[in-house]
Amino acid sequence: MYRTMKKLLTILSLFVCLNISAQEGGFRVTAESYDDDSVEMADEMRSNGKIYVVVSVVMIIFIGLIGYTVIIDRKLKRLEDEVFKEKA
Repeated sequence: MYRTMKKLLTILSLFVCLNISAQEGGFRVTAESYDDDSVEMADEMRSNGKIYVVVSVVMIIFIGLIGYTVIIDRKLKRLEDEVFKEKA
């Protein structure tokens, strides 16, 4: 029963994905679009001072990931040392 339900859910999700269409109509890319260097969102965030909040949050997440990786590496090294000591 579990396999049948899993297959049905997979097929249903495929049919749902067929109905999704991204950005119908709307924006047309032209040669002028490639020459436009202004980024409105970044300019607005910079003028409001919010860009520093975004950069700070990204840096905190990045530092957290690095710290987590270092802690996991230390724990793994300690476990490897214990396993190799038992075998020796």
